[in-house]
Amino acid sequence: MKRRIDLGLLYSRSGSYALISDACRTGALAAVAEVNAGPFDLELVPVERDPGGNIDLYAPLCEELLAHEGLHHVVGCVTSWSRKEVIPTLEKARGTLWYAVPYEGFEASDHVVYTHACPNQHLLPLLDWAFPAFGCRAYLTGSNYIWGWEMNRLARERIGAAGGKVLGERYLPIGSLEIDRMIEEIRATEPDFILNSLIGPSSYAFLKAYHALGREDARFRPDRCPVMSCNLTECELPALGDAAEGLIAAGPYFRGEGRFGSSHEAAAHAAVMELARLLSGRPGAERLPLSQLLAEAPPGIVDPQTHHTSLPVLISQVSGGRFTVRERLPARPGDPYLTHPAPARPATLRIVS
Repeated sequence: MKRRIDLGLLYSRSGSYALISDACRTGALAAVAEVNAGPFDLELVPVERDPGGNIDLYAPLCEELLAHEGLHHVVGCVTSWSRKEVIPTLEKARGTLWYAVPYEGFEASDHVVYTHACPNQHLLPLLDWAFPAFGCRAYLTGSNYIWGWEMNRLARERIGAAGGKVLGERYLPIGSLEIDRMIEEIRATEPDFILNSLIGPSSYAFLKAYHALGREDARFRPDRCPVMSCNLTECELPALGDAAEGLIAAGPYFRGEGRFGSSHEAAAHAAVMELARLLSGRPGAERLPLSQLLAEAPPGIVDPQTHHTSLPVLISQVSGGRFTVRERLPARPGDPYLTHPAPARPATLRIVS
């Protein structure tokens, strides 16, 4: 007989990043169904809470989940802001968050597992690929919170080290559609590429306006000055329509690489499947601290030291409404503090006509 284990899901079904939340939730629930129908000696029972995109609700709803008898693991959160909001609650209740969204790194928590990419698995290889292809003069955008700040800080360092220059850097509050000044600054500065770390409707508005600029002026078309991202996946393409054409993104997975609709869906699915593996055949293991849970189990996808996973690096571009892989790099371990040198890349000749 299977033992019942409650599993918290903490995703916003509405608000600025609802499309990403829905993709993560889809992947998590698909994995729950597989676990319950498979050979595991446990049955996962989802217990859901919906913060509705309200940052003030994440911590109390996480506390409510962890107050359930026997519930010690939560799959959820999209923004780094919401993840950091729930960590004190996790620490108090000795719970674990399984986080399935790309993030900015520079974090260590005994209560979080990161199953998506960090900067050595998305931003840095993307920039290393872009410099010889397009140049080192960049314009940086971002939503005004941790993800945007840290991604652009790392980008500034990498661009400076390559002898390039940041021509402009601008942030918007989450949900803001005030993108006109960004577009005018890009028109005036003529960068080689744009790094877009906006999220949700802000990103959609910016990308549509930039696409319109490219129709007016060939200097801002994807072959001359592309928009690049580390957090845009297939789940958001319907919100963009034709404005998605030419977008370049880095991630561990794109549709066509397997059966999942996006890397968000794949990472959430991997989180639940790995949790089930860690708990299967170990009655009471769900109550163990994360470090002990990992230490006493056979090795799996989670590094017991960093709580990150090893992931491939794919650089893809939207063509005909879907991502097409432009470069495929071998899997690399998550290195949240960038303590290890990056893998060497072959020299690339940039041809300028």
